[in-house]
Amino acid sequence: MKLVISDKHKKEMFVALFQILKGCTNLISMMMYDDYIYMQGMDKSHICLFDIKIMGTWFSNFELNFEDSKNICFDSSTLHTILNIATDDQVISISYQGDAEKLSIDFTSNTKGNFNKFFSVPLTEFDNDIFNVPNTDYDAEFSINAKKLHDITSQMILFGLDIRINCADDKINLNTDGDLGNMMVSIPIDDLNEYCIAEDETIDLLYNLTFLHKICLSTKLSNDINVSISKDYPMKIKYDLGGDSQFLFYLAPKLE
Repeated sequence: MKLVISDKHKKEMFVALFQILKGCTNLISMMMYDDYIYMQGMDKSHICLFDIKIMGTWFSNFELNFEDSKNICFDSSTLHTILNIATDDQVISISYQGDAEKLSIDFTSNTKGNFNKFFSVPLTEFDNDIFNVPNTDYDAEFSINAKKLHDITSQMILFGLDIRINCADDKINLNTDGDLGNMMVSIPIDDLNEYCIAEDETIDLLYNLTFLHKICLSTKLSNDINVSISKDYPMKIKYDLGGDSQFLFYLAPKLE
């Protein structure tokens, strides 16, 4: 198996992806298919589920041989640490052969003075149940600038551990309470990229702010974040990675 990323923007996206994942889980199980890679997993408390599909065409080069293992598992923090070392003009190559015990990561460049670097990461065995996530009609859906949501959660996490999301026809209110006091953010519908809510519907749900902040930690995955919420289902947060590739999160509401 071999993945190659040479585009600067996609390298930043790939690093950002594992920056978020390392805050959710220690071990990542990556499944290989003929034309895409797939990752799914949950945090230890089973509050948050991530679901990632990256098409082979998203990479500069994508190869999978018949004898290569179709499922590998590695430490998320280690991979992020290594990927974060790559410079802008270095090409990232991730590979292994057959039923490998180690994952090879190479940074190469034709720029004089920018030395090539080579890493080897041990693989581990990990049984990961795959959940079939059905398509669902949500009560409310909106698209918001990723940086704006990142800034909001970064500020609100200073005040509380939970976030209350209230959706109405004309605005969305975000609220958190803590020992330091209360913070409320009112978002007019006109400031959203997209917004729709079921007729005569009002949504008032409580979520874990710590996990939402982790999900919104990076602004390099996508310019916008798509959010879908419903009284009967976990919140869905979608990053569109381009080229039919996507990064999904499902965050369970808190029971009151």
